[in-house]
Amino acid sequence: MTEILETPKLVTVFGGSGFIGRHVVRALAKRGYLIRVATRRPELAGHLQPLGNVGQIQPVQANLRVRWSVDRAVEGAAHVINLVGILHQSGAQTFPAVQQDGAGNVAQAAKAAGARLTHGSAIGADPNSKSVYARTKAAGENAVFETVKDAVVFRPSIVFGPEDQFFNRFAGMARYSPVLPLIGGGKTKFQPVFVGDVAEAIALSVDGEAKAGKIYELGGPDILTFRQCLEQMLEIIDRRRILVPVPWWAAHIKGALLGLLPNPLLTSDQVTLLKTDNIVSTEAEDARLTFAGLGIQPQSTAAVLPSYLWRYRPAGQFTHRSEV
Repeated sequence: MTEILETPKLVTVFGGSGFIGRHVVRALAKRGYLIRVATRRPELAGHLQPLGNVGQIQPVQANLRVRWSVDRAVEGAAHVINLVGILHQSGAQTFPAVQQDGAGNVAQAAKAAGARLTHGSAIGADPNSKSVYARTKAAGENAVFETVKDAVVFRPSIVFGPEDQFFNRFAGMARYSPVLPLIGGGKTKFQPVFVGDVAEAIALSVDGEAKAGKIYELGGPDILTFRQCLEQMLEIIDRRRILVPVPWWAAHIKGALLGLLPNPLLTSDQVTLLKTDNIVSTEAEDARLTFAGLGIQPQSTAAVLPSYLWRYRPAGQFTHRSEV
């Protein structure tokens, strides 16, 4: 008798071509899922194809602000993952449109398709925050749970990895600038989390290993201040730079001016966000709604950063290391 092989489940990943998304796609591909990568520009998602077998990863065009494109992207999917988020607003890509209304559109489409849902948020999501970014992240979570009660939400702290926009950005600045800014004195606390660990947690939710209807907070093994993050980065790239404290009022002015640029290094809203520590809450730890509850031992910055920051060392000091 011929054995009938079960067709792999289809997972739609919104934002699958982004920093976290590409690692999620890799984790899902290793598990054998079929993956539909929903992105505004699918022609730029070709770099994802080598992560899976032929035909396993399928880019499609979708825009969270256009409901019919969202519905089309989730059609036939067993699970939907939304990883779309923005760090600054530009044109129609506003915080409310993307992180609040867009999250609601994905949730409604997933419910209509009978698919399970995993939603990517961020530590610091707070309806009472003075930061528009943080408020809309919280509003997005609410929109998700109002529509899909058994959704799983992940809130990572600052995420690091080969393509990150934090350590890479400051390491790049350290190549040419003799000074680096410490916003608010560099006292803000972070719990940097490796992108591969975040991706594994999200993949486990697709496997059904995460608690339905819950919010998980994801942080790495170490809590570091802004200053400590830069000091560690400078040590790894073997460069001496002056760390200059920038008071909040001056940072807001600088953020307001830089925020006028197409791709700003800093905005006033980001300065506001930096006034609050970005670490896992005791409530999440007590309820095991963290990596511990998923059986994941997160990797530290000390273990991972050298694997990709080596390229920022002074000329002649490059020691190639395979990327994580």
